[in-house]
Amino acid sequence: MPEPVPMRLDVNDLRTFYASPLGLVTHRFVAKAIDGFLGSVSGLRILGLGYVTPYLGPVHVIAERTLAFMPATQGVVNWPATGRSVTALADPTMLPLPEAAVDRVVLVHALEGVESPSELLAEVWRVLTPGGRMILVVPNRTGVWARRDATPFGHGQPYSRSQLSRLMRETLFSPEDWTETLYMPPVRSRLMLQSASTWEWLGTSLSLPFAGVHVIDATKQLYRPVAVQQVRRVKARMPSPILVPAGQPG
Repeated sequence: MPEPVPMRLDVNDLRTFYASPLGLVTHRFVAKAIDGFLGSVSGLRILGLGYVTPYLGPVHVIAERTLAFMPATQGVVNWPATGRSVTALADPTMLPLPEAAVDRVVLVHALEGVESPSELLAEVWRVLTPGGRMILVVPNRTGVWARRDATPFGHGQPYSRSQLSRLMRETLFSPEDWTETLYMPPVRSRLMLQSASTWEWLGTSLSLPFAGVHVIDATKQLYRPVAVQQVRRVKARMPSPILVPAGQPG
């Protein structure tokens, strides 16, 4: 049974974190993973769910259209700082979009804060185009970051790899690529922040299990996979001959 979901962070807490030295280092590593999975977004429609605006800067300039929806429990900020705002308050399980409206959905500080993760991903599935992709950033259940509430990744429900695999399978998403990041401990000391790249290199090279977050690139499936059962073939038999005593008509 899922653990109870603690109260999620306020948008001001999130802004303060990403403006801090630890938040800047966090952004550098998570953004690298997201950008690597997104690839070229030219001509695409991009939706961000949760608190994604720190990661949408380069995307907003290139994509055909960018939207950023934030839950009412978190609050919303106007973004970008100049030009028309693309942010809005929205229930993540009841998005104000028609079916197949966007090509990519990026979720950061989203899945771990909802009471029904399956409803959230089902709604993401609904608004994605056929073959559309979801980039999902979620706290790692075995990581140190999930155990310290000094960062946004220490709030809400963390997940293991097996839990996420099962959740995506149930909601018709197929993981195409998967990585982990944030191997450094979530502390604010200058020495630790300066050695962050070394921690990241060691964790990635050795595939260490204590990364702070999972980052997954998953594709929308159009049909639920059906298990194929092996059909038992019965060998056809020739009818047995009927023996008739000699002298009787056949």
